[in-house]
Amino acid sequence: MTSDVSTILTVVLSIMLSILVILIITYVVIVLNRKKAAKREKMEEKELINNKDKKSEKKLMKPVKQYTEKPLSDFMEFDTVIDNMIQEDNGKKYVMVIKCQGINYDLMSNIEKTAVEQGFIEFLNTLRHPIQIYIQTQKVDLTKSIDKYTERLNGIQEEYIKQRMRYNRMLESKSYSKEELENVWYELTKQTNLLEYGRDIINNTEKMSLNSNVLRKDYYIIIPYYTAELGNNKYDQSEIRNIAFSELYTKAQSIIRTLLSCNVSAKVLNSDELAELLYSVYNREDSEVFGMEKAKAAGYDEMYTTAPDVLDKRMKEIDREIERRAIALADQKLQEVKSEKEIEVKEKELNIKELAREMAKVILTNNKAILGKNDTEKAIEKIEQEEGGEENVKEKKTTRVRKTK
Repeated sequence: MTSDVSTILTVVLSIMLSILVILIITYVVIVLNRKKAAKREKMEEKELINNKDKKSEKKLMKPVKQYTEKPLSDFMEFDTVIDNMIQEDNGKKYVMVIKCQGINYDLMSNIEKTAVEQGFIEFLNTLRHPIQIYIQTQKVDLTKSIDKYTERLNGIQEEYIKQRMRYNRMLESKSYSKEELENVWYELTKQTNLLEYGRDIINNTEKMSLNSNVLRKDYYIIIPYYTAELGNNKYDQSEIRNIAFSELYTKAQSIIRTLLSCNVSAKVLNSDELAELLYSVYNREDSEVFGMEKAKAAGYDEMYTTAPDVLDKRMKEIDREIERRAIALADQKLQEVKSEKEIEVKEKELNIKELAREMAKVILTNNKAILGKNDTEKAIEKIEQEEGGEENVKEKKTTRVRKTK
């Protein structure tokens, strides 16, 4: 009996020991896992802090340039414009451009068309070097025409003002005949009609310039020259440029002469015209709104622009204000002088009879010896009696007016 109990106790004890061992092992495993998790969390926090520090350092650090600078000529198909030529590929190629005046082929007769075709065939047969034909379509730029019309209109307006002032002076003086006044009035009318006609032309031209459907075509012949044709001869850059110019100009003149057989006139573009052509090619949209001359005047060819001095701007504004006030003051004083003259004329008109009597008395007194003393005195007495009678009439009228009041 006792042996059975002991065996049972040993079995239970062994089971309990095994359970205790298992619990200890699980506890140790759990503790180790927690320590590992804590270490991982600490490592992750350190990494996050380090990454933040690196990012902040990168923000504070100056950006490192990761590109290579290249000159503008690498992006353009030409180097420069010089001596009525376009220089390309670091002076290895030069180009000269001829602008041709177009002809209206459809309005020609059959004989004229045949002549043009025959001339063009001769032109092609005479070519001994490569050429390129370039056609450019652009909106018609009427700003230059408008500027010319405006300049001429200003001259017409000045002439009109002069004619108007001359006619007014002649009317005020009343010393000119009717025929002379009519001649001046005819000239004034002519200037008035011319001024109105000029204003109508400018208005119509400005309206036409706003129409985007008004287009024009320009025709160009491009002649190239390659410096490789010179061989191995050692020339400096200026000599190469001179040789290229002479070769290109000779070819251009030959082409211009052969084009005359087609009734096509042509000319070689100078440096300014070449620059304008390149500007319109590289700025198709802007060139229709903002021309080459305006772009240069605005400083588009400069790397930076500076504003004018504030004092200079202020001085210009003061000069304009002085001019405005001077014109206003002159006009005011002129009106005052005219009004004073009008008052004097009215006073003379009111006192015309009295002035005439005073002048009659002076004339009689000065000619007393010729007219006779008695006659002169009697004439003077009659003049004085008339003056006294008119004064009495005036006094009676004033008294009547007072009574009625």
